[in-house]
Amino acid sequence: METAVSDGAEAGLTTRLTDWMHQRSWAIAMTVAIVITCGGLVILETARQRIASEYEAALEARNASVQLSDLAGQLALLQSHESRFLLTRDDADARSYCARAADIRRGIRSLDTYFKRAADSAELSSFTQIAALIGVRIGSGAHALQQAAPHPLDLAACGGAAANSNVDASLVTSTLSLLRDNEERRAQRALDASRADQRVSTFVAAGLSALNIVLFILLFRNLGLQLDSQARAQKQLITQQEELDQLVNERTRQLEALGWHLQAVSENEKTQLARELHDELGAILTASKMDVAWARRKLQDTDPTIAEKLTRALETLDQGIALKRRIIEDMRPTVLANFGLVTALRTLADEAAQRNGWALDLHLPDDELQLDEQTEIALFRVAQESLTNAAKYARATQVTIDLGAGHGEVSLHIADNGVGIMPADLTRTHTHGLMGMRQRVAARGGRFDIRRGELHGTDIRVVLPVPTVGVAREDSPGVDQIVEEAPRRVPDDTSAQGHAPVERL
Repeated sequence: METAVSDGAEAGLTTRLTDWMHQRSWAIAMTVAIVITCGGLVILETARQRIASEYEAALEARNASVQLSDLAGQLALLQSHESRFLLTRDDADARSYCARAADIRRGIRSLDTYFKRAADSAELSSFTQIAALIGVRIGSGAHALQQAAPHPLDLAACGGAAANSNVDASLVTSTLSLLRDNEERRAQRALDASRADQRVSTFVAAGLSALNIVLFILLFRNLGLQLDSQARAQKQLITQQEELDQLVNERTRQLEALGWHLQAVSENEKTQLARELHDELGAILTASKMDVAWARRKLQDTDPTIAEKLTRALETLDQGIALKRRIIEDMRPTVLANFGLVTALRTLADEAAQRNGWALDLHLPDDELQLDEQTEIALFRVAQESLTNAAKYARATQVTIDLGAGHGEVSLHIADNGVGIMPADLTRTHTHGLMGMRQRVAARGGRFDIRRGELHGTDIRVVLPVPTVGVAREDSPGVDQIVEEAPRRVPDDTSAQGHAPVERL
């Protein structure tokens, strides 16, 4: 019994271990491959550095060998110039001797630097001895030239003349030949080491390439096994995305309908409120003004103090009447209701320019556009809000308004030369009434664009579809009830009314 339990536990452990290895096999294989690849890259980089160093050493050794051969040739030419001068006594041969001696000394200095850096102590010692012998040989030759010359020679370029001493030329030649052979062997050893490192690099690169090939095979095999599951997951995601898109579109349509409904309700409420202000408050203010005017006239002679108070009361009533008119105009512009969008925009722009001292540039059609009421209201509200923003924030001196229609669309462009809207304000939801303008235009299925001008200022462009092209505009219900009549005088009929003349609202 215990044996069976033990076997079951071992089988379960083996199964879990196998499952874990199966789930983690790809990660383990990738980790091992990355470690091997990194190790191979380190080996390749090390080999590359060694190859570069060995190649440089071989190049320096070959260069030193060439310089040693050149030095032997220079010594032979030096001997030739000396012998020719002794035969001809020509100063040109003496100058050639000194020039050759200067070349030899430069070559010795260059080789001395190389041997101090690259050669061992024995080679450096041999070269130092040879350099000393060559220096003695040059000085001895210069001394011989000076002795044989018919007149004093300038041998400063030769390094000066030295007492005549015998230098074994064969010793110098054999030593230079030995040093040259050593440098050739050093160069060959460096090249052999470089080739060995190149072979190692080749083997490592081949191993890494084979490993990458195996990894690619395993990768494609693993991808092939995952294609079916990914395809199923993709189909499921597509289905979910389609459902979400349908839901988003439905919610968007609902929000657009709600926004349009709220704007319509808002405009209707403004119309109703303007009508009530005109009918109720207008009647009250008119009656009050007439009564106060009548009382002032009656008391003007008998009680001047009360008459003066009544005069101030009349002025206050006039201010109230003017305020009522402005409120009604803001809620429901009578010019828009009576004369149309073009006249309303011209009036709005002229009044704003007069208040703010703007230079106005208007591009409006000569005739009224045939637009439906809601489109006119939307464009007028956008223009109204834009001019308000320009007055509050832009610090502009010139404003341009352009209205046009064509191809089933009506466009409105408003620009100013002020400080311009900040880029950060373009993305804010509650900035300078932008949200309201965007929502109003979007509810009509139009396009709203606001941007900072190329040099300065702000550009606002609105494009709305025209659903009733060719249809004459109709006044909305109840508009005539809120239209203000032009100021006119009430007949002075004190016998019938007993009131002083007043302006009718």
